[in-house]
Amino acid sequence: MVFLALLLLVVGQSIPPAASAAPPTFAHPGVLVSRSQLDFVRGRVTANAQPWKAAYDQMASSAYASLSRTAKPRAVVECGPYSNPNLGCTDEREDAIAAYTLSLMWYITQDSRYATKSIQLMDAWSATIRDHTNSNAPLQTAWAGSSWTRAAEIVRYTYSSWPNATRFATMLRDVYLPEVVNGNATSNGNWELTMMEATLGIAVFLEDRSVYDRAVAKYRTRVPAFVYLPSDGALPKPPPNSGIDTRDEIIRYWQGQSTFEAGLTQETCRDFTHTGYGIASIANFAETTRIQGQDLYPEIGERLRYALGFQSRYELGEAAPSWLCGGTIHRGLGPVTEVGFNQLNFRQGIPMTNTQTLTESRRPAGTNNLFVAWQTLTHARNPN
Repeated sequence: MVFLALLLLVVGQSIPPAASAAPPTFAHPGVLVSRSQLDFVRGRVTANAQPWKAAYDQMASSAYASLSRTAKPRAVVECGPYSNPNLGCTDEREDAIAAYTLSLMWYITQDSRYATKSIQLMDAWSATIRDHTNSNAPLQTAWAGSSWTRAAEIVRYTYSSWPNATRFATMLRDVYLPEVVNGNATSNGNWELTMMEATLGIAVFLEDRSVYDRAVAKYRTRVPAFVYLPSDGALPKPPPNSGIDTRDEIIRYWQGQSTFEAGLTQETCRDFTHTGYGIASIANFAETTRIQGQDLYPEIGERLRYALGFQSRYELGEAAPSWLCGGTIHRGLGPVTEVGFNQLNFRQGIPMTNTQTLTESRRPAGTNNLFVAWQTLTHARNPN
């Protein structure tokens, strides 16, 4: 084994780090936000400090925080390309975001009505849903699953009672996990990254160490296949097990882009919106592993930093040069920069001029109505 390692180093190949075991004891709440992070947010909002108070007001005034919301569960949610057909797709995603929103409202206000309403939404879906179908089923499942687990973690571990929590766990294991756990190597990268984010959240809620390790292992190969660094060589790394391995196939997969610069992503030349989905899941996943005591930021931080900086530069209005996407880019990154920016700039002190300008100019960050929500509130200058 030692000889093999030395041989691989000599021929210029690096050995990927072995996947660290899942934590022996899971931290709860532990999906995207921890108890100490929530305590920090509650303190800032109570003190009317900015930007947290403005972010809280934005969330509290949204439809997602309504105490009169009625859940719209379906036994089968059918989602085709771009949600066409849309049979329960929007309802499921928005009920999941609402459950998360209400859980945050509960923790910040300590008003039990919000926890009760969050539970009502989660119970309605766990009593009803049995499957996701059509071509967008894996992505839809990942989007909703990411929000459900954030809500469930907060409610289960900070509220006094949730009688149907076990049924909700069964829903996650039987309905959601099978759709996301194996990933999707050949789709655009945001799919598999979001699927791994949902898988990790489910693993934490279920305290399933095996599923946790599977998610981490796949994430470690998918992040380098989504964000390019010059150390990768002349071409980006292909997604493992995708069959995408020749130069022409890789360029086609990268939307026809044949010139590569640090921070370019596999979907940059598609549009910044889908690129933002991938960046969000990269950061959200790493944030959850950090809470669980397995910090993956040192491993993926450079890629995340360059991806944020590259996209922010052009999102702020700089014209695309001719070598980038043929000189035409489609902006619309979305509210996806706070988690990564907080870790890299605020906690680690890394200068990120373009990302900082973009992030601070668009606060408070709201929701993309898919799976990203209220990240200025939860992660702006949050040290915990």
